[in-house]
Amino acid sequence: MLDVGKWPVFALLPPEELRLIRQACVFGSAANEALYVTVNDEVFALGTNCSGCLGLGDLQSTIEPRRIDILCGKKIVSLSYGTGPHVVIATADGEVFAWGHNGYSQLGNGTTNHGLTPALVSTNLISKRVTEVACGSHHTIALTSDGEVYAWGYNNSGQVGSGSTANQPTPRRVSSCLQNKVVVNIACGQLCSMAVLDNGEIYGWGYNCNGQLGLGNNGNQQTPCRIAALQGVNIVQVACGYAHTLTLTDEGFVYAWGANSYGQLGTGNKSNQALPILINTDKERMVEVAACHTSHTSAAKTQSGQVLMWGQCRGQAVSSPHLTHFSSTDDVFACFATPAVTWHLLSVDGDDYLTVAQSLKKEFDSPEISDLKFLVDGKCIYVHKALLKIRCEHFRTLLNETDEDVIEIHQFSYLVYRAFLEYLYTDNINLPPEDAIGLLDLATFYREMRLKRLCQETIKRGISEENAITLLSAAVKYEARDLEEFCFKFCVNHLTAVTQTQAFADMDHDLLKNFISKASRYGAFKN
Repeated sequence: MLDVGKWPVFALLPPEELRLIRQACVFGSAANEALYVTVNDEVFALGTNCSGCLGLGDLQSTIEPRRIDILCGKKIVSLSYGTGPHVVIATADGEVFAWGHNGYSQLGNGTTNHGLTPALVSTNLISKRVTEVACGSHHTIALTSDGEVYAWGYNNSGQVGSGSTANQPTPRRVSSCLQNKVVVNIACGQLCSMAVLDNGEIYGWGYNCNGQLGLGNNGNQQTPCRIAALQGVNIVQVACGYAHTLTLTDEGFVYAWGANSYGQLGTGNKSNQALPILINTDKERMVEVAACHTSHTSAAKTQSGQVLMWGQCRGQAVSSPHLTHFSSTDDVFACFATPAVTWHLLSVDGDDYLTVAQSLKKEFDSPEISDLKFLVDGKCIYVHKALLKIRCEHFRTLLNETDEDVIEIHQFSYLVYRAFLEYLYTDNINLPPEDAIGLLDLATFYREMRLKRLCQETIKRGISEENAITLLSAAVKYEARDLEEFCFKFCVNHLTAVTQTQAFADMDHDLLKNFISKASRYGAFKN
């Protein structure tokens, strides 16, 4: 199984957090930035946050993971990044979000202002479903479900394929000789773009001074050009390094071309190649090629699961494919690339294994296998009798005395009762402080002492000048003496601000009288 812990940026995450990661990407000039998606489809970021590339809304670096709320639940299917860095994702719904460095309009929003939070890229893509994204140093390309390519951003060498070298501020369809053709795979080098067609043809455009377009010359191309030297060869995958290109054929052969000063073409020498050259991989069939526009490292995986690497490996030039002990091309980039970034969005196979706690949490309020439902305020909450008996003395007694499959609750609100039942499944309470008051009342009623403590802690942590009077009123109502004292002292210590709130103006007359009297005894009105 892929171990994300091999990337140093994840080294400080506790093992239990690492186990929850299902997708991850490490990027940045020193591999100091990372994004990851958990088993619950929450998205987190950590690292140095250059140009706001963590999408957290600020420029603060963070050694502790912080959640990117706008991306949670989005289901990321493709992710790429530039060297600014900027980050671009495609979601399962086909939407594109971008953020980070934007000096060349690589975020596609028509401006050159850096984006501190993920923003939808909509111009010309609004009715399109994007399935794959790829970034060069400062440009972006996107592939749609109907095989069209859109590009935007930096265009000094023609890498957006528009026929000029003017930067492209918003997504524009790359047509020219891709018109009426269906693209199935895309990749970007630092300053070039590549596209594989459904018929196995491959096209390139942009910077070509190292021969990275495979056209047999070193001239830049402002529109897509077919690599004629691969006529009759069926390409199924392309991967781009900093200035070199690798492709995989349907028969499992690897072709390479472009820059070769680190041996990244795997030809056994360090001469650049302007035309595709077949790489000797000892006759074994290859099933994947890997490269990343930030490095001069190459990798490939065989059908039997062996991983080969070549190019710049920890500063050394390895000019022929070298057999490793790795089980994944990702490990090559974690351990040997400079910087040690990920070459694509990592997918961690979680074996679909859930702990007992995760399994219980997943089944809360799920009607499929529940055998009991509570009806509160006309709404249903689905639970399991056995779990309730194990977790709560009140329910053990109640459920031993009744065979009912539906129990109506009248003395508590739906919000509060659902939070109580969820607590029995998760050990946590998930309520704002104002509503936790009602849960405190319930905890008292059911003699759930731990829940009572948790409620009081939640309320104390959530107290503010705005809600202090509301919380004090509720504490008095539910006879929560300790909490009442806490809220009262908070009100007295912030008296000026508290007395200016709407809650104070609306305060019950008797409560107000008692508050003023008690505050006076407390010395609140002495000069």
